[in-house]
Amino acid sequence: MNPLTLLFSRGAEGVPPPERIDFAGLRLPASPNTWLGAPAGTHPDQHGVIPPFGPAPDAVLAAIGAVAAGMPRTFRLGAFPGQLHWVVRSATMNYPDIVVAEARPRGAGTGLILYSRSLIGWSDLGANRTRAEAWLAALRARLG
Repeated sequence: MNPLTLLFSRGAEGVPPPERIDFAGLRLPASPNTWLGAPAGTHPDQHGVIPPFGPAPDAVLAAIGAVAAGMPRTFRLGAFPGQLHWVVRSATMNYPDIVVAEARPRGAGTGLILYSRSLIGWSDLGANRTRAEAWLAALRARLG
């Protein structure tokens, strides 16, 4: 991955093609430029707990897709069954971050995993956490 290509590309261009993430085997980087939220006990290193949603997984995934579509500088990168990927570009430097959402059945509802990570740099100054929290608030508002 060439950092200059990432910086001078637009939208999802220049970003490596997505691969389905297996969250059970995901190893978070040592850098503080990621944020992983999931239902309680899903991942040993998760940063936040996302309570279950009432609607079915497909409805939750469609709703988070609608939330993402309304966010600035956010571009669809890929989709897999139960999992969606986006590129989000920073406003000033055009840095690309990757956001992945996965919805799966959990009890009588749906568990959501939301993973936001930077592709460039060591620290993101909390940008991924802030983004994830904004997306989750918008998702809760959309789902009622």
